[in-house]
Amino acid sequence: MDILIDSHAHLNFNIFDKDREQIVSKCLDKNVWVINVGTNYETSKKAVEIAERYEKGIWASIGLHPINLDAGLLKLKGDNFEGGKPEKEFDFYKYKLLASSKKVVAIGEIGLDYYWRPKGKGKRELFKQRQKELLLEELELADEMELPVIFHCRLAHNDLIKVLKERSRTKNRPIKGVIHSFVGTLDQAKEYLKMGLYLGFNGMIFKAIGGISFEQIIKYVLLEKILIETDSPYLIPPKAEIDAEAVEIGGFKRNTPLFVGYIAQRIAEIKNVSFEEVEEATAKSAKDLFKIG
Repeated sequence: MDILIDSHAHLNFNIFDKDREQIVSKCLDKNVWVINVGTNYETSKKAVEIAERYEKGIWASIGLHPINLDAGLLKLKGDNFEGGKPEKEFDFYKYKLLASSKKVVAIGEIGLDYYWRPKGKGKRELFKQRQKELLLEELELADEMELPVIFHCRLAHNDLIKVLKERSRTKNRPIKGVIHSFVGTLDQAKEYLKMGLYLGFNGMIFKAIGGISFEQIIKYVLLEKILIETDSPYLIPPKAEIDAEAVEIGGFKRNTPLFVGYIAQRIAEIKNVSFEEVEEATAKSAKDLFKIG
């Protein structure tokens, strides 16, 4: 049976409350498996609850996203699509209890995000330090629960690489995981690959971003080290915008795991291989990393 695995979606977000079950049903009918990813306690809890309703095909990842850390240094911009609220600190034991579910297959999305940052050098440095401290706390949870990590990184790849290298030296063991929605340079991609990490690609590969060549990076990365994802409800692929399954909400075209095939097809075109090769390789990698099957 051919399977596409969307390694990073947010069907746990509020924007899917009205038709979540229908979307999940369609995904399972089309052999699309989904890992729903938490961004704070409430969305993590919701991801677990959704996953536990299904015997197979739907899993959860839990974590506190760096932009949902309320360090008191920045007025946080809420996301109406998401749900939950920012947290002043990481409650290790509360998240650990969530992670005890057999349907939790990763810790994430966690990491560093320097896009929204406070004014003033002193506050910016403190802001970065607080995110790094949060990341290390969540990595401890991943270690304790023996789970891989889904990393979020925006405008912070050099810092994330430095943190992960230092932690691997300190712990004397590699970190297992994926760099979700990779948007970095080829050199940064090489550093992650040296650490044994996977790279996740989504609708960003259809965008033109200054200094970033997705074609160059995807050609370089072995197919076995690539995961495909949608990051639903965001980043809908251009061709999916006219798909019969595409829903517009308040002028926003909502992405869903049903569109993950568009990502696989684009990667196949770039690497000059068949769609089936991408489908098979990325599904195997997701199964290997997240221990699902």
